[in-house]
Amino acid sequence: MHLVEEVQNARDSRRRRENGLAELVETARELTVPHDLESLLRLVAQRVKRLLNLDMTCVALQDAHQDLYIHTCEGSTTALVIGHPIRDSRGLGQRALMSGAPLWTADYLGDDSIAHSLASDAVVRAEGVRALLAVPLRNGGSSIGVLYATMRTVRHFTPEEISLVDSFAALATVAIERADRLDRASNEVSELELDRFRTRTRLVRLQQLSEAHSSTMDLLLSGADLDTVAKAMGDALDGALQLRDTSGHFLAGSAELPDLDEDALAAATLDAHTYRRPVAASGTTWVAPVTAGAEELGTLVLCPATALVGGDEWLLQLTAHAFAIQLLLQRSAAVAEGSVRDDLFNELLTTGHSGQNELKVQGAGRLGVDLEVPHVLLVVRPEGGEPGRAVAWGSSYAHRVTGLKTVRDGCVVLLVPGRDTSAIARSVADELSPLLGHPVSVGAAGPGRGADEVARMYQEAKRCLDALTALNRTGSVASMRDLGFLGLLLSDDHDAGLFIETAIGPVLGYDSDRLTHLTGTLEAYIRSGASPTSAAEALHVHPNTVSRRLERITELLGARWQQPDRLLDIQLALRLHRIREVLIRQPGTGTGHADTGTTPRAMP
Repeated sequence: MHLVEEVQNARDSRRRRENGLAELVETARELTVPHDLESLLRLVAQRVKRLLNLDMTCVALQDAHQDLYIHTCEGSTTALVIGHPIRDSRGLGQRALMSGAPLWTADYLGDDSIAHSLASDAVVRAEGVRALLAVPLRNGGSSIGVLYATMRTVRHFTPEEISLVDSFAALATVAIERADRLDRASNEVSELELDRFRTRTRLVRLQQLSEAHSSTMDLLLSGADLDTVAKAMGDALDGALQLRDTSGHFLAGSAELPDLDEDALAAATLDAHTYRRPVAASGTTWVAPVTAGAEELGTLVLCPATALVGGDEWLLQLTAHAFAIQLLLQRSAAVAEGSVRDDLFNELLTTGHSGQNELKVQGAGRLGVDLEVPHVLLVVRPEGGEPGRAVAWGSSYAHRVTGLKTVRDGCVVLLVPGRDTSAIARSVADELSPLLGHPVSVGAAGPGRGADEVARMYQEAKRCLDALTALNRTGSVASMRDLGFLGLLLSDDHDAGLFIETAIGPVLGYDSDRLTHLTGTLEAYIRSGASPTSAAEALHVHPNTVSRRLERITELLGARWQQPDRLLDIQLALRLHRIREVLIRQPGTGTGHADTGTTPRAMP
């Protein structure tokens, strides 16, 4: 009977070994079929589980720090297994790796010969694992991980089972390494394909950019204006493009750019001119310096529909160079015809007869200058720097704004279209001063129409410049209106009405519209030595009333109206206003008639 059992056990053992070998051969055949790493690891875990009729099998791989982590698991009942790190170097898996041989225990939690960790024991306890077999995944001298075979009951693994799993692990290791190499090769091929696509896309874009640049140069050579070039380059860069001068004023391109953050734009413009390259401002907005050598000519502002990629930034830089060329060509054209324009302007500055001025108007029209529209005249005196640069700039500026330029007594004289005399003078100073590296003084006059006004405006602008010198305000700009009562005295026509309107016009208008008494309150306040209490007594009103009226006057005249220079202008304007009222009321003065609605001129 005992012999029969031995024979039966031997037969069963041989059958299990044969079945295991058959399973091993079948698995080896399956492992020869190419798999990606994920599916291969899943196949290995499934085969081992079926091979020994196990409860759970896991494949742990080594990370970059040579620590183990569970990558794949079959038969788990919790979510704690996948990704669990095994860092204890004395654990069963790490010991199997170091020894290069399988290690096992029939009851893991009850085996005191194994170094336990709280984290791993918690996972083992949650899964109910008892028996545990750890087989290293090694190929030669290299190791990639550990194959775990587990049971939820106490089990003693037989030598045949351990040998079978060890053989399986050797086959699996080779397959895993091959799958890993295939995955890396596949990833490299994908990267190469992506690089090829990017390169092809970049080449196509570079060809488009090259064609756009060639088209721009053709436009420049054909004499296209700045607006045409700006539109063409804006289309090439798929955005709105704007050219600004060195003071930030619009020159060409899209007059409206959406949602511009001017503060961020100013900071980016400074960086662009400092580093001589395009710089990103807020959002997708870009700025690029327009320069010729060390000379700054302006700035390009681009608002693209999409973010700039590839060679777009390069094309933006080339576009800035193209605009620099165009601005230099315009300057050259202005210099080329400068002598003719200068001669005409010098003739206009010399007082002549109306018949002679008609001929001058016709000559100006042939040069594209319409003297019948309002013009302002500026006398610009550089307070340092190279005079030649100021003259060259003046020629370019006059050509750009369709005006005239000449040089007299070391000053650049400009006649440019416009109405706001002071604003144009400040714009010229702001643009020229940085170019020279020194301040400039500007006397301004106008606006005026026709050739007859040019000589008069020139004399008036010179007097404004002389006044700036006498007042020790070199490096400033001024028109007769800016000079207050000095402008009234220096002006040819002594326009008292304009002086009164400039000084106290808002207060007079407020009284007229609302029948208030701000003008009288202002006079009483000045007569009382700027004392609201004394003014209230003179007006027979409460001091709070005077205070409220003064607050309203401040809103109308601005917070600086009580400064000495402004207060003097206001006091003179009030006196002139009272004199005009007296003259209007006097019959037979010949200064005007109240019933006609006309406003008489003040007597000089």
